Amino acid sequence: MFLRPFLLVLLCLVSAPASVVQAAHGISIDGQLKYPPDFEQFAYTSPKARPGGELVLHDLGSFDKMNPFTLKGTAPFGLDTLVFETLAVPSLDEPFATYGLIAKDIALAADRLSVTFTLDERARFSDNSPVTVEDVKFSLETLKSDQVHPFYPYYYQDISGAEILDQHQIRFNFARANRELHMIAAQIPVFSRAFYQEHGFAPPAGAEVMLAPRGSGPYIIDTVKQGKSITYRRNPDYWAQDHPTRRGLFNFDRLTINYYKDQIVAVEAFKAHEFDFMLVNIAKQWARDMQGGKFANGTIVKKVFPHHNNAGMQGFLMNTRRSQFKDRRVRQALGLALDFEWTNNALFFDQYRRSHSYFSNSPLAAIGDPQGLELQYLQAFRATLPPEIFTTPPTPGETHGRDGLRTHLRQARQLLADAGWQVREGVLQNDQGKPFEFEILLVSPSFERVMAPYVKNLEKLGIQADYRTIDPALYTDRLQNFDFDMIVQVYGQSQSPGNEQRNYWHSESAATKGSRNLAGIADPAVDAMVERIIYATTQQELTAACRALDRILWYGYYLVPNWFMDGHRIAYHNLFDQPEQLPLYYDPYQLLMTWWHKEDTGQ
Repeated sequence: MFLRPFLLVLLCLVSAPASVVQAAHGISIDGQLKYPPDFEQFAYTSPKARPGGELVLHDLGSFDKMNPFTLKGTAPFGLDTLVFETLAVPSLDEPFATYGLIAKDIALAADRLSVTFTLDERARFSDNSPVTVEDVKFSLETLKSDQVHPFYPYYYQDISGAEILDQHQIRFNFARANRELHMIAAQIPVFSRAFYQEHGFAPPAGAEVMLAPRGSGPYIIDTVKQGKSITYRRNPDYWAQDHPTRRGLFNFDRLTINYYKDQIVAVEAFKAHEFDFMLVNIAKQWARDMQGGKFANGTIVKKVFPHHNNAGMQGFLMNTRRSQFKDRRVRQALGLALDFEWTNNALFFDQYRRSHSYFSNSPLAAIGDPQGLELQYLQAFRATLPPEIFTTPPTPGETHGRDGLRTHLRQARQLLADAGWQVREGVLQNDQGKPFEFEILLVSPSFERVMAPYVKNLEKLGIQADYRTIDPALYTDRLQNFDFDMIVQVYGQSQSPGNEQRNYWHSESAATKGSRNLAGIADPAVDAMVERIIYATTQQELTAACRALDRILWYGYYLVPNWFMDGHRIAYHNLFDQPEQLPLYYDPYQLLMTWWHKEDTGQ
């Protein structure tokens, strides 16, 4: 999906006397900005970029609504970033920097208890009506209400409210000081108050759910075939087309997304040029299916684009609301049944590295034994934390050699026995004779080949596990209601984690439907580390809190760690020119929006 960079631009300003208010075209964590007030465009864009042509993409599943900010239903790919805009936008080649867009000036109070935005008088919605401070206030109040996905009220809960100061200035007040909160405020998407007052923000089922929204972004919706395709058209009157944060971006006149039910079918459709660009997340497809004449003669290009993103964590996540997963020893045992080395070699062509942290590929990952401030944070909970947190760095077990997996399974049997599970007639049972069985819910059939050997390893422990692929819409609904045993879950992380951690791990979110606390974690030590992350005042405090949280989550064994890459596998039809410089922190579709059609493609 088109995503803001994993909520990645979370900022802090240098300290200042209490009477001083800092105002600037952009802000950064260390008080330094790469781009001056008069910069022309980002370095990862190109002055050679030219508008024109059509880009065709794909997505899986379907869509059934046109509001990406509500809980129920699925919105089409790209709607949140092509049609809607935020007060400020990130720089993708700085880890913690953002620059004003709808807001031309950002002023953080010296006590960090408020931030004032001055709106750009040129900002317009697609109907040419001006973006006003009333629209911004309406947007904040809506995103803190029960009309939206519960993620947003969690994320914005420390923004206590907004005050309109004059025709172009609005101040957001904060409940408490937070080093990232002014940046969180700057990320708020701005809605047209007039549009939603007329049509309703979250209309009831069947009532205008497919009504094209009004935004201030570079694209407007052209045509919609519900659940099948959507076409965006570049707004010829887009107010910010010459803005330095937009110059060289969004170069395609039309952008169509076609929907496919199956990833395997989508790959064949891509090779037949039914669409132009494809992020490949499946190692087998990259190694085996992305080859042949068109790849050999350069008609289709496949390339790994390196990045410096915090890789976060992917794993087989267990729902601890289920009785069989409540014991930590059981969850640890299930982790020992994954033979990563065999899987990586036999199924993934050795393309991956094993996830070793909830902040993989990042300096925030826990390393060695806890020291200094990190140890101090953990000591407060020493009596309730697993002792290995203090003695053993988070390290995934290896299954190299002939006896690697066998050794792991022996350890798993002992852990299960200690937790009260014994094998009787080949079936793992508890004291009441209840067998250990569960279902693994999948959204893509491509993961079935990964689950098959894992399930066979579980069978050796007497565990009956089944896996099943279901429709994406039903899958989303099951997750929102925590109606699953085990899933494959990805926790993307930013370079500076913050408020989103509350939605991932905090006990407040464990019972909130639609939250990303899918594991059902409710642990005071986790809560404390999340709070320390959110309210860290220095990079040292943030790093210590992230590493402490990393250790607690790792030894909670809430998931079976999977794997990651430090690059994006991208295949595309050779129709595009690209800037000379890559960004550092980006997703593939942010990269694609810097490209443009070659002169000779006829597009």
